[in-house]
Amino acid sequence: MSGHLFSYGHGYSAAALADLLRPLGWDMTGTTRNAEKADALRQLGMTARVTPQDSLSADLATATHLLVSAAPNETGDPFLHAHLPDLEAAQNLEWVGYLSTTGVYGDHGGGWVDETSPLTPATARGKARVAAEAQWRDVAEKLGLNLKIFRLAGIYGPGRGPFAKVRNGTARRIIKANQVFSRIHVEDIARVLLASINQPQSSQIFNVCDNAAAPPEDVIAYAAELLGMPLPPEQDFETAQMTPMARSFYAESKKVANDRIKSELNVELAYPDYKSGLKALLAAES
Repeated sequence: MSGHLFSYGHGYSAAALADLLRPLGWDMTGTTRNAEKADALRQLGMTARVTPQDSLSADLATATHLLVSAAPNETGDPFLHAHLPDLEAAQNLEWVGYLSTTGVYGDHGGGWVDETSPLTPATARGKARVAAEAQWRDVAEKLGLNLKIFRLAGIYGPGRGPFAKVRNGTARRIIKANQVFSRIHVEDIARVLLASINQPQSSQIFNVCDNAAAPPEDVIAYAAELLGMPLPPEQDFETAQMTPMARSFYAESKKVANDRIKSELNVELAYPDYKSGLKALLAAES
């Protein structure tokens, strides 16, 4: 199967999907706000557009698949705010994917959530995502779009792991009782997206995470173990010096169920837990 993927806000996760689609002969268009990043996309054989100045209408008119990665801002979803008329005119879209976050579920005290759980976000970012999801569902219903919402857990992968902080001595094991996060390797995000593209009649909403939610201090400790370095120091969450952004991640604790990507999309995760993922990242560095 091949087609024309239009990737709005082409970033880390979208690039991993592009790596899977490129050998299959897909045409791909990506948007970025940076001219240098646009040049880098062109070097990979993609058509690149720089927003907001470039027109997207001609590319969207021929796109068969649309992936939206851009986060909401003060105007709501940036794609819908700026390009709804282009979307209304696009007649060839077979699949629309929206990358959201498991932050839409809010805090569940370390308990389990699945795709049917209530959306009770505790952070401003989570609330903005809930609103953006609603915007997309409303537009999809009106336009008859085949919308898929992917709620991504914490993303790691090449260039995004704990090893650098452990090596340079800035890693800390922040301790907060009953704090657990779910995670996902970026390559497994790409596998889920491709599986959905290949099975377009599956469910609308998917949690995208691995099998093993874990306390964040355990991940840091395992990274240090793999590097053969001393265990980073413990710090109590209440007294630890953290940026507001970093602290906000600790406002929510939950374990995210991923049964749907397995039962409906038949996805077999390459990195089913953080230990297998971190081992692979470290091996790739050598």
